[in-house]
Amino acid sequence: MNIKLPRGTQDLLPGVTENWQYVEGKLKDLSNRYNYKEIRTPIFEHTELFQRGVGDTTDIVQKEMYTFQDRGDRSLTLRPEGTASVVRAFVEHKLFGLPNQPTKLFYFGPMFRYERPQQGRMRQFVQFGVEALGSADPAVDAEVIALAMSGYQELGLRSLKLVINSLGDSESRMEHRNALINHFTPVKEELCGDCQSRLEKNPMRILDCKKDREHPAMSTAPSILEYLNDESREYFQKVQKHLDNMGISYVVDQNLVRGLDYYNHTAFEIMSDAEGFGAITTLSGGGRYNGLVESLGGPETPGIGFAMSIERLLMALEAEKITLPTDESVDCYFVSLGDKAKDEAVRLTYELRKAGIQVDKDYQDKKFKAQFKAADRLNAKFVMVLGEDELDKNIVSVKDMETGEQTEVSISDFITYMKNKLRKGNDHV
Repeated sequence: MNIKLPRGTQDLLPGVTENWQYVEGKLKDLSNRYNYKEIRTPIFEHTELFQRGVGDTTDIVQKEMYTFQDRGDRSLTLRPEGTASVVRAFVEHKLFGLPNQPTKLFYFGPMFRYERPQQGRMRQFVQFGVEALGSADPAVDAEVIALAMSGYQELGLRSLKLVINSLGDSESRMEHRNALINHFTPVKEELCGDCQSRLEKNPMRILDCKKDREHPAMSTAPSILEYLNDESREYFQKVQKHLDNMGISYVVDQNLVRGLDYYNHTAFEIMSDAEGFGAITTLSGGGRYNGLVESLGGPETPGIGFAMSIERLLMALEAEKITLPTDESVDCYFVSLGDKAKDEAVRLTYELRKAGIQVDKDYQDKKFKAQFKAADRLNAKFVMVLGEDELDKNIVSVKDMETGEQTEVSISDFITYMKNKLRKGNDHV
């Protein structure tokens, strides 16, 4: 029976996972500098969470969720995104009651959507995201955008485009909603079935439709920026001022929408302009969602966040021909000959690992030359040779593979010697 991985998923093998680890490490370090703390939530949640938290008019909820009944006849769903789960945890564990506010969180994790698999769009994919809950300060919007941009820039990406828009407050949204209904109603029958349904429930979602994007009514649809009240306009201007002061370039795009009812004020996307990146240029997106906490049973709490696809980030790095500085070498490799020497090599390998040193050895009973070739393939910094002659002298022969220098070290001093050699090498780097 030939069982293969499910469509829309991937195996990340050694040689590839090092890039993932490097990227994740960089993003965790960046989050720490911004004082965001990690949160980990379940991979599956009650289906109602995403119906409320994502929106039952969205394609995600209507078409893309992996939903199943458990043995207790409860409807559960593999999470299609991270924000709803984070906000659910924020409410359930009363994080709004902590003395230090806003609550600033970041997460990594697999997400699941039933979509047609294509380059950069998988059915299981990994997101990194942040959520800042508890502040309505435009400076937090700028901080979240700056964190996202810095993540890409510090990994070396340069072909980036930041697009921002304002969705206004609830009053502005309602004015815009009515204008959209009046605009699209005369051509309702010309729209796809999804948009006909959205017209009454959530007309802003029509602007995000892929099927009707070429319809003439799209290009003449009223802009949300025309309906911003004074408070919303001032808020958006403050966000832009902060970005200007930070030196972060952006483009205002009135067609950028976040179609969920509780989204308001700032919305943004970061795209790649790299040649050969692909048709889907969006790397990440986010926005302010001042009504989400209340919709999930919490107190009135403003929030803003974003999520980025790690797969698409790695694609962008590849498109810009950026090689990550991952270290695939090992510190040490033990070459041993003879039964007694092999037994002693097992013990010394264990002692080296206890001392915090990365080390490997032969486990296939290879000949002397073959063991050295294995050390070369692993790009070992040092090769330790232990045979019957060395055992008789109570020494280990240590070869520095960079300089070719070979030194005899007593077994009693061996661990300390290797710790010092590797420390000096790291200090030099």
